Amino acid sequence: MAKKPAASRTVETLRHDDARRKNIPTAEYQSVIQKEQESPRTVRYPRNTDLDPQLVWRGKDQQDWSDLVVHAPPLYIQEKVHPKALIDDLLRTTRERAHEAGAIAPDLFADFNGIPKNADKTEFYQHDQNWSNRMILGDSLQVMASLAEREGLRGKVQCIYFDPPYGIKFNSNFQWSTTGRDVKDGNAGHITREPEQVNAFRDTWRDGIHSYLTYLRDRLTVARDLLTDSGSIFVQIGDENVHRVRAMMDEVFGEDNFCRQIIFYKTTGKASQILDNTYDVLLWFAKNRDVAKYRPTYETRTPAEDSNLRFIALPDGLSRQLSPAEISGSQPLPKGGRVYRPNPITNQRPAQGADLRVFDFQGVSYMPGGGTFRTDYIGLTRAAAASRLLGIGRTLTFIRYLDDFPCKPRNDVWSDTRQSGFGDAKIYVVQTATRVIERCILMTTDPGDLVLDPTCGSGTTANVSEQWGRRWITVDTSRVALALARARVMGARYPFYMLADSRDGQIKEAEVTRTAPSSLPVRGDIRQGFVYERVPHITLKSIANNAEIDVIWEKWQQTLEPLREKLNAALGQQLREWEIPREADKAWPQGAKALHTEWWQARIARQKEIDASIAAKAEFEYLYDKPYEDRRKVRVAGPFTVESLSPHRVLGVDEDDELIDGMREPGTEYGAKQTFPQMILDNLKTAGVQQAHKADRITFTALSLWPGDGLVCAEGRYMEGEAEKRAAIFIGPEFGTVQRADLVKAAREAGDAGFDVLIACAFNYEAHTTEFNKLGRLPVLKARMNADLHMAEDLKNTGKGNLFVIFGEPDIDILPEKDGRVRVKVNGVDVFKPQTGEVVSDGADGIACWFIDTDYNEESFFVRHAYFLGANDPYGALKTTLKAEIDPEAWATLNSDTSRPFDRPKNGRIAVKVINHLGDEVMKVFRV
Repeated sequence: MAKKPAASRTVETLRHDDARRKNIPTAEYQSVIQKEQESPRTVRYPRNTDLDPQLVWRGKDQQDWSDLVVHAPPLYIQEKVHPKALIDDLLRTTRERAHEAGAIAPDLFADFNGIPKNADKTEFYQHDQNWSNRMILGDSLQVMASLAEREGLRGKVQCIYFDPPYGIKFNSNFQWSTTGRDVKDGNAGHITREPEQVNAFRDTWRDGIHSYLTYLRDRLTVARDLLTDSGSIFVQIGDENVHRVRAMMDEVFGEDNFCRQIIFYKTTGKASQILDNTYDVLLWFAKNRDVAKYRPTYETRTPAEDSNLRFIALPDGLSRQLSPAEISGSQPLPKGGRVYRPNPITNQRPAQGADLRVFDFQGVSYMPGGGTFRTDYIGLTRAAAASRLLGIGRTLTFIRYLDDFPCKPRNDVWSDTRQSGFGDAKIYVVQTATRVIERCILMTTDPGDLVLDPTCGSGTTANVSEQWGRRWITVDTSRVALALARARVMGARYPFYMLADSRDGQIKEAEVTRTAPSSLPVRGDIRQGFVYERVPHITLKSIANNAEIDVIWEKWQQTLEPLREKLNAALGQQLREWEIPREADKAWPQGAKALHTEWWQARIARQKEIDASIAAKAEFEYLYDKPYEDRRKVRVAGPFTVESLSPHRVLGVDEDDELIDGMREPGTEYGAKQTFPQMILDNLKTAGVQQAHKADRITFTALSLWPGDGLVCAEGRYMEGEAEKRAAIFIGPEFGTVQRADLVKAAREAGDAGFDVLIACAFNYEAHTTEFNKLGRLPVLKARMNADLHMAEDLKNTGKGNLFVIFGEPDIDILPEKDGRVRVKVNGVDVFKPQTGEVVSDGADGIACWFIDTDYNEESFFVRHAYFLGANDPYGALKTTLKAEIDPEAWATLNSDTSRPFDRPKNGRIAVKVINHLGDEVMKVFRV
């Protein structure tokens, strides 16, 4: 018989239609942003100096003399990503190869923003637009302040998951490349040269643990401002500093808002001179504990965990003790058997007034002792009718079955969180187990709520939030981290959970609750949640209040009582109901045996009907971690943007909380207070500038300061053959990225002053600067500065002289196709090796990923094609799931240095962005 073909799956994504975000500028619009929006803003957070007791560290008193002042720079969108658009393109490619006709896929980027039609697109921060999730490069302190001050997210975040560095070591928390997680302190080959990261540690940890505590307090203060009143924050920390951080969080959030200190296991332990450390800690605080949102999660109860669960009721009406093998789980339980334990049916409250003081059960009078019964006479009578009472000696107990509530609320020790070889692949040096973050988010948020992670890492929080239908914003100082996170989310496959506000969800809900499906109209509103599995929660109270038990009892008594009377007449005895044995005596006459069998059949039928009534009328608990999945659909991530801080304002702050602008800092002193520009010029004079594609280097014969407050800060003279040339020197910020607008402004200054060339020196350049090599007659050379220049006091020098190196451009070919379409081929890109100070042309092997906007409008970069050349394949799970819908040839194109063919764009331009394993981005725009 031929195998039935698998049903085709559709690819879907979740939408947050009712959520909005401010329209912020893209990198392309930086030059036209309004001056008042580009200008620096500061946010003040009052300090509470009257705390008693409080944790004290060096410098805290001086900090408390004034408010916490945080600069809130604007954010710029670098990329707009819609993973479903990438999969739709692969589906189209597969159909073309199979010569199948299909509906033209809609352009998902056409209304990515959703700004009102009559609104000016350049009126940034003035309009609300469609929600898209966000990855942001920059210091979390400034990013969070910007979100609060500029975008109105103050009091809008439901959950924050903060995984700060556990201690004060430099490299152990930073991954230097996407290709490996092995990072060692003191290894010059593993120096990260990302300026935002170096600022985070070099500048912040200058005073050891004292600086570390200041770092945390500042960020926790700003984070608290973002939380909703019902919001929660989880801080993940190790045993090295948990006691200090707990005390500090008491100060920031108030000790009354402490929720729980959660221990989660991370490993099986490593050899140590003393006890092995096997766990980390989550500190959970609420903005306001009295109104905090909490959704309990449950774990399964087993007989092995409860020493009182030692009995089993069998379907034939017999009960017995469990065997040791059944308790341990090594031997399965009999089919239909129900494990139970006898529970106290009395409490400690002394009997008062009309309280029941004695209850007769099966011929024995039971008294509550010094307390009182947990229910009244009617309740006890119904419990007896339901066979839920058990007398043990002179004590009356309540039979509680394991399946009355087969779960137990999860407590503050999570022992099931160890990462194993069978879990999610670990791609980042300090990656947290998915289950830990998942549990925190499920406990404190609902679908549609906003989750923030100030320390993105590998993007686990973004990945988990996306899976469970939460909106997310994730921030990191590392380009490597964001490159990993972006690839992880772009290629992820998620279960399609049934929305409660959907027709399929209404039908499923009716099936689960055994009711008629709702006829209300649906909108697909994710804020209504999913359709969840649920478990019964049967209690003594629910049984005592179930009047249907009386009806069932009376109905079956009309059958059982006549049979009992006939049985007694046949035996010549007066057996009461509870005295009738389960097995008939062999000496009984055949007529009595037949009556006995008939009576027990009716007795068991009555019990089944009562049990069904109890189950139907019982309350239940939602399992928020177990929504029903629609396996006909595959879900990919929703739209998200990749953003960064404004480069003009990624600046340090001095002792008086005043802005330090590294581009304009005057060089008036030297020595102990040597300024950053002076230090750079000093090194530039001795080291010169290495040309990437020439054997020689630019060696300066003279280097002097240039007057004025513009971007050009120095004049350098060097020989080119027999002629002396004048070079304008532009030094980028110490902690930040130089953008195209900076280079244009500096080049204009240099041209007006009659210089022969502009030499820009920066730690990082924004991708849009790649093509800017000349302004009129003036060449522009972009030199990358070695990370040693701003880590010299903290790390060993690599010993190399190439401190300033000029980059080459990415080598890209445009290949025309016979049918009029085009392909793009990436041949390689020059990569700066920070450990050697050399520029190496890596070829395509040095590329982590590259993207194409096949219809670049010079307003936004939309990732319409994405290719990943590294060893890690982010689309592995989707390949397995969609193997019937997308052929292997189409999947193979994702791991290629040559793009799939695409139509020539209507506006005649495409943009290609290339990202290497160190996180460097370069972008080129082509006319095709």
